Amino acid sequence: MKSLDFVTASRVIFGKGCLKDGINAISQLGKRPMVVYAAGGAPVETITAPLYEMGLTLTKHAVDHEPSVDLIQRMVKSARENDCDSVIAFGGGSVMDAGKATSAMLTNSGDLLEYLEVIGQNKPLTLPAAPCVTIPTTAGTGAEVTRNAVLAVPEKKVKVSLRSNYLLPKLAIVDPELTLSCPKHVTASS
Repeated sequence: MKSLDFVTASRVIFGKGCLKDGINAISQLGKRPMVVYAAGGAPVETITAPLYEMGLTLTKHAVDHEPSVDLIQRMVKSARENDCDSVIAFGGGSVMDAGKATSAMLTNSGDLLEYLEVIGQNKPLTLPAAPCVTIPTTAGTGAEVTRNAVLAVPEKKVKVSLRSNYLLPKLAIVDPELTLSCPKHVTASS
């Protein structure tokens, strides 16, 4: 029998209404997070308002499509310029992937392309990512607890992955109530 290697987020808080407990845990991971959220998705104020009340300094970045290499490079630049020490991804799979990739590149030097499979050199990440918190507002992808980030490369017409155990979030907050902002057919099908 082959062995099974199961890896996932360091901590998962799950349950109806658990966002409140999760918000308190976020402040233990950093004081200057970048908040990545879906443009037009669940209201980002759901998490930013209590984080501001806790005294955290937030840098916000909206994601309005599948994350691309260019988008991640811009997000990392912004996070570094604002001295971000962690990343919070609040949204669906694209937001989760953008947040995880940004947290990895905050601590690993070099060009993102060096680390990508297929089109890059598939170089392994050598340093743990900045702490990443994932808060899904949809269900279905599981990106909140996986060790990869799928990125689009439009100029090559492919999607590629950044893969590493270092991409596993430090904390996943999975509150089913957050999916209620989705259209009913999306919630039902996912």
